[in-house]
Amino acid sequence: MAMKYEKKNDGYLLDVQGYVCPHPQLYTKKALKNMECGEILEVLFDNPSSSESISAMCDASGNEIVDKVQEGGKFTWKIKKA
Repeated sequence: MAMKYEKKNDGYLLDVQGYVCPHPQLYTKKALKNMECGEILEVLFDNPSSSESISAMCDASGNEIVDKVQEGGKFTWKIKKA
């Protein structure tokens, strides 16, 4: 269960599956801090309560969640850096 953060063609990928709160939110915040405005961070997580904390963090910081997909217990969100 290792966190994975990598550059993709159209932004970055952050895989925090297997982590529980507050780790997915903290890793997401750290990743966004190191990105440029307008870049996209794709976050993969499987802890349902993380959706609330990541959403609240984005609202507070002005980052925009541009896509949300849930398949079973797996969440894939795309966040645009403000």
